[in-house]
Amino acid sequence: MPRTTLSLLTLIVVALASVSAVVSAAGAGSGVTLVFASAADPKTLDPALVSDGESLRPIRQMMEGLVTLKPGSTVVAPSLALSWSVSKNRLVWTFVLRKGVKFQDGTPFNAAAVCFNFSRWFNFKGAFQAPDATYYWQTVFGGFHHPEAGSPQGGSLYKGCKALKNGNVRIYLNNPSGAFIGSLAIPSFSMQSPTALQKYEADEGTVTGGVFRATGTYGTQHPTGTGPFNFQSWTLRDKLVLVRNNAYWGKKAKLGTLIFRPISDNAARLQSLQTGEVQGYDLVAPEDVPTVSGNANLKLLNRPSFNVGYIGFNMKIPPMNNLAVRQAVAYGLDREGVVKAFYGGRGQVANEFMPPQVIGYAKDVQKYPYDPAKAKDILQKAGFTLPVQLDFWYPTSVSRPYMPDPQRNFEAFAASLEKSGFKITPHSAPWRPDYIGKVNAGQAQLYLLGWTGDYGDPDNFIGTFFRTPQDAWGFSNPALFNLLEKARQETNLTKRIAMYQDANRQIMKFLPGVPYVHSTPALAFQKRVKGYVASPVSLEPFAPVTVGGN
Repeated sequence: MPRTTLSLLTLIVVALASVSAVVSAAGAGSGVTLVFASAADPKTLDPALVSDGESLRPIRQMMEGLVTLKPGSTVVAPSLALSWSVSKNRLVWTFVLRKGVKFQDGTPFNAAAVCFNFSRWFNFKGAFQAPDATYYWQTVFGGFHHPEAGSPQGGSLYKGCKALKNGNVRIYLNNPSGAFIGSLAIPSFSMQSPTALQKYEADEGTVTGGVFRATGTYGTQHPTGTGPFNFQSWTLRDKLVLVRNNAYWGKKAKLGTLIFRPISDNAARLQSLQTGEVQGYDLVAPEDVPTVSGNANLKLLNRPSFNVGYIGFNMKIPPMNNLAVRQAVAYGLDREGVVKAFYGGRGQVANEFMPPQVIGYAKDVQKYPYDPAKAKDILQKAGFTLPVQLDFWYPTSVSRPYMPDPQRNFEAFAASLEKSGFKITPHSAPWRPDYIGKVNAGQAQLYLLGWTGDYGDPDNFIGTFFRTPQDAWGFSNPALFNLLEKARQETNLTKRIAMYQDANRQIMKFLPGVPYVHSTPALAFQKRVKGYVASPVSLEPFAPVTVGGN
């Protein structure tokens, strides 16, 4: 049970002596500094408790999982596990672990540490079973060892973990999974020091107003992994400072210090790059691309398109439980107009909830071109008096790869819906921590959101969204749930593709929401920054990066 309800928003985070001692002993912090502008503060630095890119980006520098992705791709590669194999029934996975690795607090990384982390995730209790608390565990692995009210009740993909005498580890599953290895590349499944997790009360937290908040100090002052950077300090709304881990098992980071500075405004990020306050930033606004490209001291990097922006519906909040209303909203959204107006030629209209390059994409799904007259006709034939009242949510103080300016998207969509037989009441909340928490807790009727894929598998898109009941969508569709679960378990590629194509067709008829864009995001850097390789999953390592030839 939580022992304190101290809000994360009130914490002014500094590195404490134990972490500082490790950093000092490693000799880290010397050398070149790079300042990178993020769009928002992280939610926390405990990877098990986050699902957003602003949290996972710094986590990716400090922590590592059993597997990772090759730079610039979605191909799975070894990390803390050198190799892996699976039993004939595909229920037992054996990982050959890297030897001689230590966590940043000196705790050995070994099979026991792997089992400790899996056991921690599987045995989360109380507030940690909230949808907003352990999103990735719930979407990838399902339920917990002791599920409580409101948490997934259908069992778990995970069954158990065993440390072997030869120093390797086995993970046992309850069902086969064609997506299991790829899912382990998600930074939320990074290995963390058992010592630090216990010492700094990582498993203390509370839910207030539907929003989960960790209350221990682990995720704000003592995040401890095996990665090439160590945590040094974090001051909310100012900066998060990481320093080189000179005791790192692999190739050492070329930067001495890496600083993430939250700057929510697009224009302010650009100005900070132009003045040299920062040396790089993500989520370049489409209208700012020519400015960056035309500056001899700056350069633009294109991130491969691997995302989807969508308007989600919560079917537990009437009238979104009525298919006719969902269809009318779909026809009433001017998706093409928004993409043309606000994405600077760097977006394409999305017709389903995953990008075309992912296997299982179906070209023949039901489509919903903008048609206000048809939207009104659908509503009237369903017995509704116009206008139909809807509450529409959008986030503030943030830019996302699929949503560079949420407010402009909202305003345009609201205007098109009001031409289509609806009356829109706007609602907004800061991205961190309230917006995501409220959406995931089922408090938003219509909402703007999106997703950047974590690895190249359809289970990471439509499986993540629709394989299990989730409060954000608020529906129960056993046929769809079962199809997506069978598709995840299927290991024959041809059969898997057909099953996911079928699922995409069903989803766009059932209409739990409306996808509207796949974007090609851009990053901007000073030209003297070298070695940054843009990734489709948006979580690039900074260890290879240099500044000014250093």
